[in-house]
Amino acid sequence: MAEKSPDSSGSVDQCSALSPEQRMQSPGIGASKWVRLNVGGTYFLTTRQTLCRDSKSFLYRLCQAEPDLDSDKDETGAYLIDRDPTYFGPVLNYLRHGKLVLNRGLAEEGVLEEAEFYNIPSLIRLIKDKIRERACKTVQLPIKHVYRVLQCQEEELTQMVSTMSDGWKFEQLVSIGSSYNYGNEDQAEFLCVVSKELHNQSYGTSSEPSEKAKILQEQGSRM
Repeated sequence: MAEKSPDSSGSVDQCSALSPEQRMQSPGIGASKWVRLNVGGTYFLTTRQTLCRDSKSFLYRLCQAEPDLDSDKDETGAYLIDRDPTYFGPVLNYLRHGKLVLNRGLAEEGVLEEAEFYNIPSLIRLIKDKIRERACKTVQLPIKHVYRVLQCQEEELTQMVSTMSDGWKFEQLVSIGSSYNYGNEDQAEFLCVVSKELHNQSYGTSSEPSEKAKILQEQGSRM
């Protein structure tokens, strides 16, 4: 909870990470379950239980008032932390409920910087996974197709369509309106338009049907 005014109070509670002896030896610890933080000029009010959620974090050490941790306080008794308060909010909420929730306009990379500063390994892993997932969605290209036009005679048509493989699919059959006389039989000729899904498309390779294929498809649709 971020607050503009430093006036607040809370009831007595215990931080699970501290024994009664530790709380008595550390000034201010044990007096209240509530802790006030001054992050970059913005006040946050939370509980010791929340800050003690991850035993490896900077905030856990802050709760225990470790002598080697330089933790100044302002005139209200709030711990001074020189970090961006905008990105501290998602970090604090993650410690509260274990979920990463970002308001509109907040970058995951910004929260990652804060998670690394406060040394919260589980949050660091979560954000990195989300960044990788986002990157995969960004580079994923829509499925495209490559087209071919095959010329065949009527007697070859059935065999050609039935033996198509390697991902090729029949799209259009266009009669070119001419025939050839072989002996006593006339053989009609056709143009067969086939397509194939194009994965791993290389740069400079066109996946759109050629102008000739488009014309043939239009002719076939009018037949």
